[in-house]
Amino acid sequence: MANVHDLAAYILDKTGEITSMKLQKLCYYSQAWQLVWEDRPIFNEPIQAWANGPVMPDLYREHRGNFTVSTWQKGDAKALDAGERETVDIVLESYSGLTAHQLSEMTHREDPWQSARAGLPDGSRSNATISLASMHSYYLGQAERTTNP
Repeated sequence: MANVHDLAAYILDKTGEITSMKLQKLCYYSQAWQLVWEDRPIFNEPIQAWANGPVMPDLYREHRGNFTVSTWQKGDAKALDAGERETVDIVLESYSGLTAHQLSEMTHREDPWQSARAGLPDGSRSNATISLASMHSYYLGQAERTTNP
């Protein structure tokens, strides 16, 4: 199994320089859709429901203080298997045209982030974990609505 750093390296190999926030959101959506399409995660590191959307603290510690990132030395893009690469490629095709702010706003409208932050005031800090089960359930429902209107 790959880790979140491997995923970040793969995304940056494909996209080139992007904002740190956008990297976080693309990793999040890659994990979400991998759960739906392959019934397994890409990585095991936790995803937390921060004020600006889902964040992988392990990634954050590495890019903290950098507005943009272009490479990820800590990860190995080749660690992703064929199914993981296919998922990420589809996610990048679907989401990479959006800005970091647009991606963040999307996550704020979606149940996994909202549920993890239930009862918290807007903008407050949180280290609440977004569960893989909530991600799988929500995005599976999204996929079913798309294929069965």
